[in-house]
Amino acid sequence: MATQIETFPNPKPGRRYVITHINPEFTSVCPRTGLPDFGTVTVRYIPDQLCLELKSLKYYFLQYRNQGIFYEDVTNRILDDLVAACNPLEMEIITEWNTRGGMHSIIQARYERPKAKEQQ
Repeated sequence: MATQIETFPNPKPGRRYVITHINPEFTSVCPRTGLPDFGTVTVRYIPDQLCLELKSLKYYFLQYRNQGIFYEDVTNRILDDLVAACNPLEMEIITEWNTRGGMHSIIQARYERPKAKEQQ
């Protein structure tokens, strides 16, 4: 995506704590029908050295507004992009989509940083 996701130094890098950001106004486009999809994106992560900056995150989400993309793809793409931006210890993206055609969908994608192998 074109918008750079900005970060800032974690003020407590030695402490495990959870940050949750919720965007209740996420919009993308159904690639089959061309109709808008509306949903809520929840970003939950345990930072390491960097935290996500909210203004840039907001503009990152806005880039999906006119993009034709399936729920599953957008959820996993957001996870990949945010992990690449801040290299967290753990991250989960949950997208909850408004009901359309009688169906309500929730997609969850999770990342856990691989544990370092023990030195031999």
